Amino acid sequence: MAAELGGSQISSLLESLPGIASVLRSPVADALVKAIRAAAGVGEFAVEDAEELVRYAVRRGLIGADEGDRVLADVHEALKAKRKAVRGAKAVTAKKPKAAPKGKKNRR
Repeated sequence: MAAELGGSQISSLLESLPGIASVLRSPVADALVKAIRAAAGVGEFAVEDAEELVRYAVRRGLIGADEGDRVLADVHEALKAKRKAVRGAKAVTAKKPKAAPKGKKNRR
């Protein structure tokens, strides 16, 4: 019976077997490309991509698990604040009275 591989298992396979990356695209590579596009403003930021990159960095020993947790907590907090600001801006925009149309004057 074949087992289904998760993203982290695929990433581990790609890291341990040289050359397999040319056959299968790494989820880490996808996350990295998407994060770069989001940073440049030409793509959308996805929390899943940040999580994949942090997991990769922790697995490779580039950062500690506690630092990874702090980074992801910062990301989640920033996104929560951004969503709150967007909701607030939409509420303010919805409450503004509409201006009277310009250009036509009543002449008698």
